[in-house]
Amino acid sequence: MKIISYLNEKNQISVGIVQDQTVIDVSDEFPDVLSIIKAGRNGIDKINRILSSNVERRPLNREHLLPPIPKLERNVMCVGWNYLEHFNERFRQDIDLPTKPTVFTKATETIAGPYEGIPLQENFTKQLDYEAELAVVIGHKGKNISEEEASDYIFGYMCANDISARDVQQSHGGQWFMGKSMDKSCPVGPWIVTKDEITDVQNLDIYCKVNSQTVQSSNTSLMIFPINRIIAEISKAMTIIPGDIILTGTPSGIGLKRNPPMLLKTEDVVEVHISEIGGIKNRIIADDVR
Repeated sequence: MKIISYLNEKNQISVGIVQDQTVIDVSDEFPDVLSIIKAGRNGIDKINRILSSNVERRPLNREHLLPPIPKLERNVMCVGWNYLEHFNERFRQDIDLPTKPTVFTKATETIAGPYEGIPLQENFTKQLDYEAELAVVIGHKGKNISEEEASDYIFGYMCANDISARDVQQSHGGQWFMGKSMDKSCPVGPWIVTKDEITDVQNLDIYCKVNSQTVQSSNTSLMIFPINRIIAEISKAMTIIPGDIILTGTPSGIGLKRNPPMLLKTEDVVEVHISEIGGIKNRIIADDVR
């Protein structure tokens, strides 16, 4: 099942299910996607009953898609250095390979839609960069979750781009938060694909394109820490809740480490694609906020 948030013909946020390039609106039953996630199995069963009835289907307009969860309840959780080749292209060379996931967060206002413009704040960063990532959406509340049970807490998956300001990322005492938390620096989507639709989440092709040139290409099988391990580690420290988003790391090929560097500029178009999920496509735009 592919679940979306989108703008309807009245310019209101609606909730829909995508099937065969059409949208079935379920907003009468669910005010937002988070309410579907929190409803768990009962929510999915209700949607399946709606889909089996004679319901109206509207053409899918990708330009109307919003982030599947437009308003986050808390920060996006992220894992750094989770592909070995990306760890080897890291900024500092005096760090041993981590034995546990490197976890940081992006602020709630970083969330952006799958086709939304991403503002470049030129007075803030000169090194805007891309990071193609698989995003996990949590479906159940849990604490101290075992690796064996971790998949039971997953609702679904999305594509994500962890847009990063590399110069800022390194200029705050090694703390990445400022360089990772620019407004609209985390486009996600184009929908949440429920976990039952994915054959093997640890065997998905993932790639990124900038202006149609492939700059990252890998597979989730190459993660140092698989998704279940990530969830288990995070849940040792904190209770995970429905609607939490976890970015699981990016492969090698980031712009700053290419030869020559390929840092993002206004009018660049960045795409992230993951097999069995889909793709997002965002244009870098001038920041009009002063």
